[in-house]
Amino acid sequence: MARNGPDRGMTPDEIRARYRELLGFVPDNLEKRLALARATGRMASVEAVEAFREELIHHNPLDRKTQQLVHLAMLLAMGQTAPARLHVRGAIKAGATPSDLYGVCLTGAVVGGMPLFSQAVDLVHEILNDDGLLNEAPP
Repeated sequence: MARNGPDRGMTPDEIRARYRELLGFVPDNLEKRLALARATGRMASVEAVEAFREELIHHNPLDRKTQQLVHLAMLLAMGQTAPARLHVRGAIKAGATPSDLYGVCLTGAVVGGMPLFSQAVDLVHEILNDDGLLNEAPP
């Protein structure tokens, strides 16, 4: 059964709209993928990747916030800080609180030890601070 998007091939504007819905912005890498695919006549490859993402992300039984927190945890455990940044912002857009994000950091210590915990804290703190969402209580 056809779903909206992947079976008919999404346009670049529809793809960008899905990223805005998910993350609140369009990642730079998407524009690079689109440009490279256009330059090489391989737009079908972008459509295939986006159809995969559409099915697994937008038609997932997990709610959006949980999904973004899982993405974040997995990327941190893999040491992938650049994409993890996207999913911190995606989690915030989906309603994650600083406490939820810190919970991911704490859980990461179980899997990856203190190095992963420290890296996660640095990343989450930076984004929360930059976005004005870090409300530290005085000591």
